[in-house]
Amino acid sequence: MTSSPQQKPCLLQLFNRYRERGGEEQSAERIFHHAQRDFHMERLWWDSRDWDGPDAPGKLGQLRRLFYNTDSARDITRLVEEHQVQALLCHNIYPIGSPSLYHTAQKLDLPVIQYLHNFRPFSVGGPLWAGDHVATESMRLKHREEILSAAWQGSVFKSALFSLVLKRLHASGWLDSVKCWIAISDFIRTKFIEAGIPAERIHTLRHCWELQNTKTDLPDHGYYLYLARLIPEKGVAVALDAWRILEGTLGPACPKLIIGGTGSQEDKVRAAAEASDKIEFLGFVEGSEKQRLIENCRAMLAPSVWWEALGLVTYEAYDCRKPMLASASGGLTETIQDAVTGFHHEPGNASDLARSVQKLESLTPDARRAMGEAGHRWLLDEASRSHWQNRFTDIVSSVLK
Repeated sequence: MTSSPQQKPCLLQLFNRYRERGGEEQSAERIFHHAQRDFHMERLWWDSRDWDGPDAPGKLGQLRRLFYNTDSARDITRLVEEHQVQALLCHNIYPIGSPSLYHTAQKLDLPVIQYLHNFRPFSVGGPLWAGDHVATESMRLKHREEILSAAWQGSVFKSALFSLVLKRLHASGWLDSVKCWIAISDFIRTKFIEAGIPAERIHTLRHCWELQNTKTDLPDHGYYLYLARLIPEKGVAVALDAWRILEGTLGPACPKLIIGGTGSQEDKVRAAAEASDKIEFLGFVEGSEKQRLIENCRAMLAPSVWWEALGLVTYEAYDCRKPMLASASGGLTETIQDAVTGFHHEPGNASDLARSVQKLESLTPDARRAMGEAGHRWLLDEASRSHWQNRFTDIVSSVLK
């Protein structure tokens, strides 16, 4: 549906920024702008850092607002009345947004459209990660593993409190205001259906992508590229172990691994780079340097050991016609076609990742280019902005009816 601005239904987008900017914030921004083709968009964004400064509520005030923030509820009500909002479009809402928004939607008889970028409102931490493994029991609101691993804000106490917030939310009936759930991969959709969300209320809509690279014949300088946070769930340790195996197997013929990012495992990465001339650590990279690294690599890596929701690193690789070597985990199984656009390996298995590298190394340059071209075609076919807009409009229109 495409209509004049005066006739467009109004959606209010709600998002609580994390302390560090990440993929969900970028996605929320992109969704806000792309949705304006068919909807009048308003937004109310909170910032988690607002609870860190001298003007922040006290600890008891934050605790109360975590369960139910009347300030957020009041702001939502005001905007709904001012702009004749017809639905709430929600992303992350914690901690400042709080579950009060679902209760407010019920009182205003407004449908909620909830985007699923991770595993909330079941998971305490969001990624469903408990330090060194996937906390599958959290999808049944059994949070012991996430609590003990301090999954939320690095605190066992805060994680226990957040577990109570989620359990209270599920028991309250306020989630009945969610008339539609939008999962960014079929994998997430399946897991939420298994957790009890009605299948007819949850839709898959992968993120779209704006092409950034216009070159068709990019060089291959022979190195492999890891660009992600240096945290356990992203599998950077698996990549390091794989390169130790490759150095032992291939010797001087071992290709170089370049790593960019920051995180809790930065010291481990730096030590590995100092011990091997086949591993290079760059720290945080962005902008033109990041683009140059992708354009010149042989392939990109995503050795995630958690249930990766989607993995936009795949989009970045395909944009530059580069193959992907990724774990067969979560949404990565949907965006990478094994032996067509790259290779899958068993999550957490460094030997299997090393074998994927060797398989790619054994291919001719033309065969590697063909893999990258296949990925680029997938990106054009499956992740165009118009495709996303049409699907998003169909989903929201069905809710508004």
